[in-house]
Amino acid sequence: MTETECTAEAVRKQALNMLARREHSGAELRAKLAAKGFPSDIIDAALGDLNRSGWQSDERFVEAFIRMRGERGYGPVRIRAELRERGIDDELIASHLDGRDSSWLRRLQAVCVKRYGAAPPADFNEKAKRMRFLQTRGFTAEQI
Repeated sequence: MTETECTAEAVRKQALNMLARREHSGAELRAKLAAKGFPSDIIDAALGDLNRSGWQSDERFVEAFIRMRGERGYGPVRIRAELRERGIDDELIASHLDGRDSSWLRRLQAVCVKRYGAAPPADFNEKAKRMRFLQTRGFTAEQI
């Protein structure tokens, strides 16, 4: 086995180990493998192979990420920003994330009740405080 094959196999093995723990975007894997000191041309070849064989999929990553972050009480604005940080293009995000979906309103209500209880805000300051909290969670002003 040549040094190149050994390195390519090592890159593939590292990537599969990361994917075994959770879904990763291609950009995340590329950054993590580069941080381990692997050459970029071998990383690109290995990631292309993993993508073709179905081990790595940005689409599957987006679906899992939206579900995970939504269940943890985050809104569509924040989820969209976090996906962009992870190297996902806007078209793929738009195809899976619809901020107008009514399920976001149910999630917003659940987050608000969990944080503040079922009682309505006592005054304007309390209402503003709740609104700021929900905005940092990634909900739009319309949803709030």
